[in-house]
Amino acid sequence: MITLLVLAVLAVAAYRATQLVVHDTLLDLVRDRVHAWHAARPASALRTGVITLISCTYCAGWWLSGAILATYLFATGSWDTAPALVHGIEWFAVAGGQALLNRHDDNRPVTA
Repeated sequence: MITLLVLAVLAVAAYRATQLVVHDTLLDLVRDRVHAWHAARPASALRTGVITLISCTYCAGWWLSGAILATYLFATGSWDTAPALVHGIEWFAVAGGQALLNRHDDNRPVTA
């Protein structure tokens, strides 16, 4: 099982990755292309799902939290140290931390 410090670091990493995918201008060109791809066939469930994924902080955050956790577990060789259920709970914990950080960010006053 991961420590609270590792959990916090993974949650912050997931928060940052979520901001990159959903909001940061660095990926505006990619998001614009995906939106144009969706506009060509707006009735496509797959295309609508992709748009939802890259537009929703909580949707993208959930999957990015899982990817970051899995990367950490495989990179440190700790995938086999706990049952899959424990890793599932860790995924919820990382995603929850990421969501709390995003919620805090969303509630901050906008400064110009």
